Amino acid sequence: MDLLFEVAGWLGAGLLLLGYGLVSAGRLPAGGLAYQVVNLAGSLALMANSARNDAWPSAGLNLVWAVIGAVALVRLVRIGVST
Repeated sequence: MDLLFEVAGWLGAGLLLLGYGLVSAGRLPAGGLAYQVVNLAGSLALMANSARNDAWPSAGLNLVWAVIGAVALVRLVRIGVST
């Protein structure tokens, strides 16, 4: 089970960095659906890893990050954004 959380942590960190890098390089729109999905998935995975390792400040940060991503996704879906 520890390996699962370790992999989740690395995957989450990678997703957050990937999203940030793609937006910074102009390859992905910051307000787009794909960016928000990558951020939500990355923050949830990193939050699980942080909680498992009792890294509560990081878990809290990623909880807030996930909430922001979820709210953004709901708004995008409501207005019908597809990319």
